Amino acid sequence: MTRTSGTQGGPVTLSKEGLPAWLDPVVHAVETVRPRQLSRFLPPENGAGRQSAVLILFGEGERGPEMLLMERATSLRSHAGQPSFPGGALDPVDGDPHGDGPLRAALREAEEETGLDPSGVQLFGVLPKLYIPVSEFVVTPVLGWWREPSPVGVVDPGETARVFTVPVADLTNPANRATTVHPSGHRGPAFLVESALVWGFTAGVIDRLLHFAGWEVPWDREKQVPLDWRS
Repeated sequence: MTRTSGTQGGPVTLSKEGLPAWLDPVVHAVETVRPRQLSRFLPPENGAGRQSAVLILFGEGERGPEMLLMERATSLRSHAGQPSFPGGALDPVDGDPHGDGPLRAALREAEEETGLDPSGVQLFGVLPKLYIPVSEFVVTPVLGWWREPSPVGVVDPGETARVFTVPVADLTNPANRATTVHPSGHRGPAFLVESALVWGFTAGVIDRLLHFAGWEVPWDREKQVPLDWRS
């Protein structure tokens, strides 16, 4: 079994060995999904955009499978106050952005933002690179299994407002699903979970993962939630 031992040093690799059986549909989805099936926003062909990575971490909670999310501080310039996956831009220390750099960045950023111990995470897959036009980030979603859970929480209040886990059962519950309409007119999936409205890039990736893993339950796509839902 290949295990990650940190964000620096030896190679950081992917391994599917020893994963729980309930992750099999996710593994299959990662291996078969195509970029256009995930998003209409794909990296510019000219190579523009800032390379970044996020960690989509699956764990086993009291209510079954769950995912790790965080809420960004309201003081940040980009995506302030939004729930998101841990992650951020690649640093030179992460290495080759076309090699294992995104894997290192996903683990490093998760450790810096949530206090996660990377040695307890087994990375098992990478989704196609996606693009966030508003911030010009080229994002590599890296998937991991939280084999040995470690305490997590806010490390820097200037970056992170909250760290929390969400049961997959809550994400698939039709009562917690809705559609947001951005002022630009763009419509996208959203999740009302853990006193948070998960929308935008993060909700889009979760929505597609649930769909292609076969976990999606029919929900009312006409139910709309305003982006200022808590005001």
